[in-house]
Amino acid sequence: MDERTTKALAICSVVAAALIWSSSYAVTKEVLAEVGPLTIGAIRFTIAAVSLGIMVRTRRNPVARPDVRQRQMIYLSGLLGITAYFVLENIGVDLSTASDASLIVASYPLMTMLLERVLFRIRMPPFRVVGVLIAVGGAFLVVRNGAEVGGSARWFGDVLLLLGGLVWAGYNVLSKYAGRGQDAVNLTYYQTVAGAVGFLLASLLEIGEWRLPGVTVSELLAYLAVACSVGGFLLYNYGLRRMASSVAVNILNLVPVFGVLGAVVINGETVRLAQVLGGVIIIAGVALGLVERRTAGAKAAVPEPAPVSKRA
Repeated sequence: MDERTTKALAICSVVAAALIWSSSYAVTKEVLAEVGPLTIGAIRFTIAAVSLGIMVRTRRNPVARPDVRQRQMIYLSGLLGITAYFVLENIGVDLSTASDASLIVASYPLMTMLLERVLFRIRMPPFRVVGVLIAVGGAFLVVRNGAEVGGSARWFGDVLLLLGGLVWAGYNVLSKYAGRGQDAVNLTYYQTVAGAVGFLLASLLEIGEWRLPGVTVSELLAYLAVACSVGGFLLYNYGLRRMASSVAVNILNLVPVFGVLGAVVINGETVRLAQVLGGVIIIAGVALGLVERRTAGAKAAVPEPAPVSKRA
C-alpha cells in the first residue's frame, strides 16, 4: 500500500475505535448496577484475553514472539492502559456520570502531547496545540458542571477520570515504542493478558460482592469484552503504530460527542447547557486537529523505529 492509503486506513481505524469506545461509558454505567468496577474489568479483559489468544494461536501467518525484554515492556503497557486506566475509569464512572466521562476524555490529547514533548522532544504543530487546548477548555466546563450538580462524589469521580488521562498518556507513549516489530493482534494480546491478570488480582477486593449477573448485564459484559476490548484495541493499536500518539489521541475527541448521546439514550441522563457548550468546544478543537493533520500530519508523524529485539 502507498503512504496515502496507509495513512487513510490508520485514521479510519482510530475513528472506528473511537466510535466503539464511545458506547463503553454508558454500557459500563448500566453494568455497575450489578457488578463492581474491579470485577467488571476482570470479567471483561479475561474474556478478551481468551478471545485474542485463540486468534493468535490459529492465525495462518503468525508473527515472531517478542523477546523477554520486549514482552516486559508490552506487559507494562498493558498494566497501564488496561488495569490502571480502567480501574480509574470504572470507579470514576461509578461516582460520576457516563456523560461526564465521555467529555473528560477531551483532555487526554494534551496529556499525551506534553508527555511526548518531555520524553522525546517531539515538536507539536501550532494548530494541534491550539486545538487540544480548546478541547481542554470544554473538559473544564464539564468538570465544573459535575461539581455544581453532583457534589463531592461526582467531582471526585471526575478527578479520577482526569487521572486516568495521565495513565492513558503513558500507555500511548509506551505502547508505541514497546510494540516495535509486532502487529496489532500480537501487541493487543500480550497487553490484554497483562491487564487481565492485574484486574483478576484487583477484583479479589470485591469478592464479598460477587454474584451471578442477570442475562442483560451478562450480554453487556460480553459486548464490553468483544467489541470494546478486542475490537477497539485492535483497531486503535493498528492506527497508533502508523501515526503520532498525540494525533491518535486527538481523534479520540470524537468519543465525547457519541458518548453523551449514548448516556442520554441508554442511561437516560440529562445533559445541561454547560455540557452542550463543552461538547461544542470539543468539536472545535477536534476540527483544528484534523486541519493540522491534513496539512502537516506527514511531518509530525513519528517514524517506525527498528524492533527492540534487533537493537544493541
